[in-house]
Amino acid sequence: MRSVDKMFWQSSINDIKRGYCYDENEDEYICLICGKCYTKGIIYPFEGKLYEAEKAVKKHIKDEHGSTFDYLVNMSKKYTGLTNVQKELLTCFFEGLSDKEIVGKHGSGSTSTIRNHRFRLKEKEKQAKVFLAIMDLLREKDKNETEFISIHKGAKMVDERYAITKKERKKVLKNYFEDEKKQTLKTIPSKEKKKIIVLQHIMKHFDRNKRYTEKEVNKILISFYEDYVTLRRYLIEYGFMERNKDCKYYWVKV
Repeated sequence: MRSVDKMFWQSSINDIKRGYCYDENEDEYICLICGKCYTKGIIYPFEGKLYEAEKAVKKHIKDEHGSTFDYLVNMSKKYTGLTNVQKELLTCFFEGLSDKEIVGKHGSGSTSTIRNHRFRLKEKEKQAKVFLAIMDLLREKDKNETEFISIHKGAKMVDERYAITKKERKKVLKNYFEDEKKQTLKTIPSKEKKKIIVLQHIMKHFDRNKRYTEKEVNKILISFYEDYVTLRRYLIEYGFMERNKDCKYYWVKV
């Protein structure tokens, strides 16, 4: 199964900006937010109109996710580095509001304060550009670069627990699953890193574009391990899944 998280982090800045990428091998346009695919050459109907694949994925993003700006600016602070105030201001800037209009909207502060925020954000942009250039140069030279597995975007706290190599993952899956298909879990790991590896594997069996009832979630989880309640709780706690307040529906956190 294709990893949308992996595709997201491996995509170019331009692809992330527009919210989708093109897979040349599969001839598909793929939404980088939820993973929905549109095959080149197929015509897709939307509200009485017909769309080619690329236009269809653009419409999908607009209808289902609002805009890539909304999605990106509201990603976790660990990825954006933005405070809540900065997120609010960036949204106002994106909407085209003037400094005076922003002050009026929030009912506090001054235009000079807004200008100072604009300046700091521009400086942050410069730092990001330099850092990206440094990492690109390092990638060209570093023959010993360690390849880590992709982190799901819903992770609530990214720390050393997520510094997982492909070799580590393979070893953990081999030790904790009884069969070659990795379908029968022996026990839930107590160590955080191993637990994350197991949960990531289980999440491959959930569709990002589907809303599940609790019964449907339980059915998938019990096929791995008898204590499906604990597995379900961990999927929520570690940011792999979300649910509504009455726990009636569950979905993959994107």
